[in-house]
Amino acid sequence: MTTSEDDNSPQAARLRLSRRGFLSGAAALTVAAALARPGRAFAQDAQFCASLGWTVWESGRHIVNGYQDAINRLGGTLTIADANYDVKKQADQIAAFVASKPAAIFITPADAAAIAPAVQAAVASGVPIFCGDSYVPNTTVTSTAMSNNFGLGAYGAQYIVDRLKGKGKVALVSLPSNESWDQRTLGAKSVFARYPDIEVVYEIAFALGGTTTPRQVVDNILTANAELDAIWCAWDGAASEGTLAIKAAGRDTFITGIDGGQQSFEYIQAGSPFALTMAQSFYEMAYMNAFYAHEVIAGRKAPRFVITPSYAVTQESLADIEIPDNYDQPGEAAKLGWVRAL
Repeated sequence: MTTSEDDNSPQAARLRLSRRGFLSGAAALTVAAALARPGRAFAQDAQFCASLGWTVWESGRHIVNGYQDAINRLGGTLTIADANYDVKKQADQIAAFVASKPAAIFITPADAAAIAPAVQAAVASGVPIFCGDSYVPNTTVTSTAMSNNFGLGAYGAQYIVDRLKGKGKVALVSLPSNESWDQRTLGAKSVFARYPDIEVVYEIAFALGGTTTPRQVVDNILTANAELDAIWCAWDGAASEGTLAIKAAGRDTFITGIDGGQQSFEYIQAGSPFALTMAQSFYEMAYMNAFYAHEVIAGRKAPRFVITPSYAVTQESLADIEIPDNYDQPGEAAKLGWVRAL
């Protein structure tokens, strides 16, 4: 998992590239230095609002914790509303928050394109807007903290290609409902397209909130393809449920995901068909939103984009350690010996 600075491998090259131009895992040092600096003023009485597209799953829990911990440490009060993947509900939440005239609004979109008009109206109101996990198209918010989604998809696909030695049958479970999440599939396809002996035999676009479960999707993929080497998934929910489907079918197929978290790590550590997750820093996304909201209130600048760290987690990465729940808090991954992949 670790990579030395003088390593000339593709992994090391990707790591060096990811460090240029973006806020990296050193964000922890940035925040710590700012907090320790004499005379650094934070808005103790500021009122903040957060409209979250979801709070379920481990990702949602880490996002909520990131916002709450940041406000508790930096100052102010925070009101959180959960849209639970309901686009209209989230648009209404944003409008209501704008009317309350808070110091800043935090938004994690479940469907970024669909709520773009609501976000545009919020920006026009003059309230500073900070987005986490996804950018919102056709808007110019104050700052967005998110992963390199195209890179996440490409990394998992390259892992599959390398493990199959450039030849095999692959299926894809995509998640197109969010434009940022769809970038993962585009990243995967950009890799698979470069290998003529990698055959994408099946692709299904999953709809959150639909009647079909990820388990059923993977069951159908396995039934339709008697020969299948690997399944690339756009998120860990599909990879986790897909692991159960693969085991139940007795198939020699491995699966990859994107997100990270205790459940995914447990499957991977146990040597199941779940072979790789690209673990995102959901906590840090939220924390960076709140930190830079305080910076803007104080008259200082915020970066337009913050690309938070992602880690390629395999069974080797998890060997001989306790399953981590705080890896996405700044500085914690380094204690595990993990180096950001993107």
